[in-house]
Amino acid sequence: MKLSKHLIAAALITACAGSAFAQNVTVTEAWARATVPGQKATGAFMKLTAKDSVKLVGVSSPAAGVAEIHEMKMDKDVMKMAALPQGLDLPAGKAVELKPGSFHVMLMDLKAPLTKDSSVPLTLVFQDAKGVKTNLEVKVPVNTQMPTTGQSMGAGHGEHKH
Repeated sequence: MKLSKHLIAAALITACAGSAFAQNVTVTEAWARATVPGQKATGAFMKLTAKDSVKLVGVSSPAAGVAEIHEMKMDKDVMKMAALPQGLDLPAGKAVELKPGSFHVMLMDLKAPLTKDSSVPLTLVFQDAKGVKTNLEVKVPVNTQMPTTGQSMGAGHGEHKH
């Protein structure tokens, strides 16, 4: 009996160690832009705050054939958008906003339109300074414009700490 208690305790400690990094990043104010029939791409936006410095290195969604981390910025008089193949740094304790016209998640080759008041699942991939990667599953509400509330998303409903 004592041995099984020790095994259970060890399993719980291992599970908690794996989820410690999962508590590193908080996702708030997430939303994805609704699409119209035939539209094959849209953006997803959110605020990411990491307790310890990490990097957002990837994103995926079953709703899209391709999902990438993008940046839009002015180059002379032209707005340009490009993927960030090296990822996006999230400095410790500083909120990094993914918003229209700036950093964002680009969802391309959509499998179906994203309709207002639905949600889209995203898997965010983070990498710490040691190179350890972890995934964060979030459900992002779909809207036609940026929501006016700044609420944190509840576990299983969008907020997720990683």
